[in-house]
Amino acid sequence: MRRPPVHHAVEVALTRPATPNELRSARRHVPLAANADRTRLMVVHSARSPGLALHLVRRRLGTRLPIDVLTTHYPDRRGQVLLNVDLDSAIHEALSREAVALGQHPRDVLGRRVRAAVARDTRERARGLEDQLKGMLAHYTAEEVLTGVARCLCGRSHGCTSPAP
Repeated sequence: MRRPPVHHAVEVALTRPATPNELRSARRHVPLAANADRTRLMVVHSARSPGLALHLVRRRLGTRLPIDVLTTHYPDRRGQVLLNVDLDSAIHEALSREAVALGQHPRDVLGRRVRAAVARDTRERARGLEDQLKGMLAHYTAEEVLTGVARCLCGRSHGCTSPAP
């Protein structure tokens, strides 16, 4: 039995801000919302699956906007966010060669590389934060650092508040 089409939220990351004319042209084919700097868009598209929604959005907008990557806005049943990346032929060939050598599909090789890059970035960010905290703890007590963090988090929407006199 076929699944009926449902609506899927798709985020479109652009390589540069879209021009007003590009947005007008794209809106004739797909209803969309742009962020303030016009580098990210949201589209809700009807399709039988999230992957098909990504494919259809790429087909409708690919020649109208400078698309970098499409992602599903919500995780799937396995907690994964799907990506749709348009690779140039040289990169696709390299991924295909590696996939054949490993007995895998190119999308699996790319997925592994993306996950490894995200994990590496997460480790580097954590290491950088720890280094900054160590530097702060050389000049401030742990209580002062925690108080400053609490002030920043409580006033997050307005930035950090200045400490009380």
